[in-house]
Amino acid sequence: MTAMAGHSPTHFQWQVADRIARVRLNNPARKNPLTFDSYAELRDTFRALSDADDVDAVVILPNGGNFCSGGDVHDIIGPLVAMDMKQLLRFTRMTGDLVKAMIGCGRPVIAAVDGVAVGAGAIMAMASDLRLATPGAKTAFLFTRVGLAGCDMGACAMLPRIIGQGRAADLLYTGRTMSAEEGERWGFYNRLVAADALEDEAIALATRIAAGPTFAHGITKTQLNQEWSMGLEQAIEAEAQAQAICMQTRDFERAYRAFVAKEQPVFEGD
Repeated sequence: MTAMAGHSPTHFQWQVADRIARVRLNNPARKNPLTFDSYAELRDTFRALSDADDVDAVVILPNGGNFCSGGDVHDIIGPLVAMDMKQLLRFTRMTGDLVKAMIGCGRPVIAAVDGVAVGAGAIMAMASDLRLATPGAKTAFLFTRVGLAGCDMGACAMLPRIIGQGRAADLLYTGRTMSAEEGERWGFYNRLVAADALEDEAIALATRIAAGPTFAHGITKTQLNQEWSMGLEQAIEAEAQAQAICMQTRDFERAYRAFVAKEQPVFEGD
């Protein structure tokens, strides 16, 4: 196991407090675009989280009133035009690896969205487990607007499962902006929060989740993602095995003993 509190990334802000990791992209003057380096460093950070012993939840926060403006036009889009196929595939696989790392990190990830969350920024919100947004949040999967397909970083697999096939097709074909109200109504956003309360609400939600049985939360995250491709009988059997594993934890026993004593259980993640 490793400690992530001392992690010092170069290309984004990182803070761990009370077992909650906070992530902020750090170019607010340009609405926090992603670069080749920040993609790779985010991927590596989420990969490292799978072995962390001091983080129970992650919150991705806006910076300067915006979440993320996607791939940087000058630092990414321009160089991509000059690349050959092997170089392009290396890049697109790296961006997909960020989504895989977020899914595989074993911790609940909460996106707190304000301002723009477009392109890869919308994908990072999509790949999170829970999403809060301000009424002014603007979300767009704008890949077709730069001459690309809508099937970027898992969007054609994940977005229909969140908001439905027809709504996903609308956003992915047109690249239009989804308003915060649409996002909440469609189930993309769990709820809308005033801008001045967004960070506190996101941290409070992360704290509430982190106070639960964190080993079991990791199992829940795994099953939520793995059961996409399972039939119902296979899923029920997988959940039976997963729950039997959780029943061997001390947190399960703690919950039982607290119930008998008419007390609130205090979970320790083992």
